[in-house]
Amino acid sequence: MSKQGPDVYEQGRGMDAHNKVMREIRAKKQRTYDPHEPTRVWLDEDNTPDGVYQSLTIILNTGGCRWARAGGCTMCGYVSESVEGGSVTHEQLMDQIQVCLDHEEERADEKADLIKIYTSGSFLDEREVSAKSRKAIAETFADRKRIVLESLPDFVKEDRVADFVDVGLNTDIAVGLETATDRVRRDCVNKYFDFEDFIAASEEADRAGAGIKAYLLFKPPFLSEPEAVSDMISSIERCAEYAHTVSMNPTNVQRYTMVNELFHNSGYRPPWLWSVAHILRETADVDAIVVSDPVGHGQERGAHNCGECDDRVQLAIKDFDLRQDPSVFDQVSCDCEETWELVMAHETSFNMPLTN
Repeated sequence: MSKQGPDVYEQGRGMDAHNKVMREIRAKKQRTYDPHEPTRVWLDEDNTPDGVYQSLTIILNTGGCRWARAGGCTMCGYVSESVEGGSVTHEQLMDQIQVCLDHEEERADEKADLIKIYTSGSFLDEREVSAKSRKAIAETFADRKRIVLESLPDFVKEDRVADFVDVGLNTDIAVGLETATDRVRRDCVNKYFDFEDFIAASEEADRAGAGIKAYLLFKPPFLSEPEAVSDMISSIERCAEYAHTVSMNPTNVQRYTMVNELFHNSGYRPPWLWSVAHILRETADVDAIVVSDPVGHGQERGAHNCGECDDRVQLAIKDFDLRQDPSVFDQVSCDCEETWELVMAHETSFNMPLTN
């Protein structure tokens, strides 16, 4: 198991080259955020081990990911949406929760059975969400059926997870693993932990009575399209041994990131939606729910095809997420699929995409 955690890198050691560049890019941030308001909140539907639930997704506005303050992941701009000063009080966090409850009451006919809570870093990191706030949030949502909490492996501790299990919630810990390949996670994503740390976190969650949801990043920088597809298929297959749900997140170009710098210098193209569909087809028989929700689909900065078929392919992906039936992709086609096949056969350079 790796011995270095985020504190080590905050002290200036570890992945120094990537972190130095990332700190310089993040320093361009100018906007500030209200600590009484969540970053985002929305209603949706999600596939869970217990069936499809209406979900309330909450992104809390915290002091930010401690790893991102060291430099952080090459693709992640969420830290730029965090509040200034590095911390949010208990009262401010609970104000944010109330805003989310008000949003739900105004827009939903009934309470969502599934609650999903994210921050710009790790919900279980007590620098971001204190133990007092964590317990209060658990009590607030004790009347729901299921909750998903995002965290890096370091902070997945049995007692922290138990706060939610003990109030009767089916609890899932969502870990941003990104890839099952340690080399890709370190060199392309600039994330400090190893796959065996993810396994250890899954065991810690299991002891608390919770499940694991793995978040994977499709096509980080420095991989060609075919390399990224191959890595994602193998990562899903490996993760299915430890997680009941695997969520494949195609990279989108966010501000204040290394990916953004590469994108504006013609050195990065977000993945093809055809690649997303192909991966979902190829992994449809794994022993896990496999889903994908391409952010910014059809846009230049998000996963996209030619522009003509993007919405149809996205609709098929959403259908697959809910029904896990790969035959949905038989219903969509486009001439640009031939271009994608050419890319898959001949693209070898990560920083010179064959197409835009």
